[in-house]
Amino acid sequence: MHVELPLGAFIATAIVLVPLPWHWRAKNIATLSIILWLFISNLIFAINSVIWANTVLNVAPVWCDIATKLQIGANMALPACCLCVCIHLERIASVRQARTTHADRRRRMIFDAALCWGMPIIYMALHYIVQGHRFDIVEQFGCRPTIYVSIPAICLIWVPPMVVAVLTLAYAGMALLHFFRRRLTFAKHLQDSTSGLTSSRYFRLMCMAVVQMIWGLLITSLNMWFTCRNGLRPWISWQNVHDGFSQVAYFPTVLIPRSTLIWTYVLWWTVPISSAFFFAFFSFGQEAMKEYRTCMSWFRRVVLRERLAVDHVSSTPSSFARVHIARRSPSLPRFSDVMAQSKGQTEKSMFVEEKDVEGCSSIEKYSPTSETHPSSTFSYSSPSLAHSPLDPPPSFYSNRADIPGDHPQDFV
Repeated sequence: MHVELPLGAFIATAIVLVPLPWHWRAKNIATLSIILWLFISNLIFAINSVIWANTVLNVAPVWCDIATKLQIGANMALPACCLCVCIHLERIASVRQARTTHADRRRRMIFDAALCWGMPIIYMALHYIVQGHRFDIVEQFGCRPTIYVSIPAICLIWVPPMVVAVLTLAYAGMALLHFFRRRLTFAKHLQDSTSGLTSSRYFRLMCMAVVQMIWGLLITSLNMWFTCRNGLRPWISWQNVHDGFSQVAYFPTVLIPRSTLIWTYVLWWTVPISSAFFFAFFSFGQEAMKEYRTCMSWFRRVVLRERLAVDHVSSTPSSFARVHIARRSPSLPRFSDVMAQSKGQTEKSMFVEEKDVEGCSSIEKYSPTSETHPSSTFSYSSPSLAHSPLDPPPSFYSNRADIPGDHPQDFV
């Protein structure tokens, strides 16, 4: 059993979902379709490599019917999605679309959905024309789609993805040409277009599409050459091609030529490598780093509960300080009662009109800086306020930042 096959496929299935949240928020149909098609392809490869690790028995025929058709569709889906990306980037970089309106976004979403999903569905339907029998089962690799190697197969199976890849590269070249023409004001142009793209995101999308298409063009060409290296089969008639269509071909590894087995192994890894390319382009940008920090903060706050632990520790001295201060003078009357009783006398002594009185020249006015109690911030000149300096008013604590615990936010 090749343990690296299911392991690599499952890892690729996971990493391709990493950029999903910010592409979902951007509502970019093309990139979301790339993620979904890569996810489906890797998941099929992973399940196949587990089920048929050391056997060629037809244990899941319905699964193979579905999986082989999806594998055929994925061959067209990735070029179609990259074409949508480059068409959008070229339209933004050109002067044909100064601003993106809501109607433009809706039309673009419909166009992208038709191209990213409608074209692969048509491609899967056309595959039936050159499908000689139901499917093949290859040991270690699982069920594989079959192709009647002929001129119609070249025209229907290998040429269309290559044409779409060339169109994608052409649109990418036009987008680069628009950039070089207005490179000094390109960032301002992206901002004015209301497309939601920054310069870095714009070039990441373009580079991803170009790299994927060069990679796909190379693999498709090599695959066509390797499949047709022994010659083409004649197309006699529809009935001749589809005779015995329900048959399933079985290929144990001991009966497969070494060169064919090596090529099958190399071709199998092309989908996980494509997923790694996608992950590399979209998982290390500013949006990705921001998303990682948000997820880490959520994990530390909800799972590890670090913030709750800090709040508990910080509230302990504040609660202790409050309790300690409240019990310092339990025998003394409350400050508010004393203030209420002496309010009239204090106001009279503070605002009495100055005049000559026998034995004194003037009444001393209230001053918050008087030296009646030098050790206290607040002092009262009237000697009739019988309160302790150990029991200051509540405003004393609310106006001082060095004494914690008297603010509501300090307590849980």
